[in-house]
Amino acid sequence: MTNQLVLTMVKELKTASAKNKAPIWQKLAMMAQKPGIAQRIVNVKKINDVTKDNDVIVVPGKVLGTGNISHKITICSFSISTSAAQKVLAAGGKIINYSEMISKFPTGKGVRIIG
Repeated sequence: MTNQLVLTMVKELKTASAKNKAPIWQKLAMMAQKPGIAQRIVNVKKINDVTKDNDVIVVPGKVLGTGNISHKITICSFSISTSAAQKVLAAGGKIINYSEMISKFPTGKGVRIIG
């Protein structure tokens, strides 16, 4: 049985992709439909290593709190641990949901997928 929240998210991502001609949202919709075992797990340390100040990223999976982050980022993920969220916020970053991500970056320009 599929989670109703995931189905709603997938529908919204596909709609945004078609409306804004933004393939990034279609790609995220396909990633969201994968089984939980296939979802990606990314540590804060990896995010710190591959991003720079004020980057906007999406993690199609779970963000865990191993490591530290030394700069501000805006992050959207399917799931984030409490310790990871605290570290992102402590560095001056923001955590937003997929709806906010679509409204702020409708074409997906400047948004990177990590994981």
